[in-house]
Amino acid sequence: MRALAIIAATLTFAAPLAGNVQAQEYPSKPIRLVVPYAPGGATDIIGRATAEELTKTIGQPVVVENRPGAGANLGSEMVARAAPDGYTLLTTASSTHGISPFLYANLPYDPNKDLAPVIALASFANVLVVHPSVQANTVEELIELAKAQPGKLTCASSGFGSSIHMSCEMFKHMVGLDIVHVPYKGSAPAITDLIGGQVDLMFDNIPSAISHIRSGKLRALATTGAERATALPDLPTMIESGVEGYQSGAWFGLAVPAGTPADIVARLNAEGRKAVEAPAFVKRIKELGYDIVGGTPEQMAAMIDEEVKRWGPIVKASGAKVE
Repeated sequence: MRALAIIAATLTFAAPLAGNVQAQEYPSKPIRLVVPYAPGGATDIIGRATAEELTKTIGQPVVVENRPGAGANLGSEMVARAAPDGYTLLTTASSTHGISPFLYANLPYDPNKDLAPVIALASFANVLVVHPSVQANTVEELIELAKAQPGKLTCASSGFGSSIHMSCEMFKHMVGLDIVHVPYKGSAPAITDLIGGQVDLMFDNIPSAISHIRSGKLRALATTGAERATALPDLPTMIESGVEGYQSGAWFGLAVPAGTPADIVARLNAEGRKAVEAPAFVKRIKELGYDIVGGTPEQMAAMIDEEVKRWGPIVKASGAKVE
């Protein structure tokens, strides 16, 4: 009996020790950070800034890999199917969790079950921008133009299911407008065509549009948050512009495959907190129009629940569906 007690005690001690060894050894090789959008957009900007900071502190290179397509679901599913060992991360967006499950009829994975939250990194409102040739200097004038020419104006987005897409759908639904949605594989190619005049307007993320607004290549009409954006303080909100109750935005975070060990998630969260508190990171992303979020995996999970409640009814009301 005494021998059995000694064995049991040894096993009890060994179990947490094994976990500690795993935590101490991780990471022992480079980490891949998948960005499910094309280079140059808001998701890519925050992903690369985060990878740069993580590389400084985590002890291994964090390499960004862009995998755009299917409204971010291509890259997101790839991460969801990856080994849950902490070596494949996802720069996820609020739209992946709150919009895609309602928009895609046959989604081959569940972003809210197959991905585990690590940390919310940053957030921002979107901004309604038009090509300078569009005869509208205010939201009110744009509404009048759209109503006078139903089906003529085009609204670009970074892809089906993105916050950019749904911001446009919300606008159309709330005001009763016939505007044609034109999806792209990422914000950057959409902005390129908007600047070139191939499309008329877009509810772009502030970080990817702000330089073009400042240069005069695009005309900004309003931001989409509850309050004016810090980066564009002179620009009215959609609510101030007469669209009562209009509010949309986006946030970005890190996620890992479901089943990733808790100690690895905790380590990544700790490193993520260091990243969003780093002076260079804070300065860089605030200048681009982001707001810092941070927090725990549990807080990010609560944010995901809020997105599901906010966007589910809007997607259904819009009638948008991707087979």
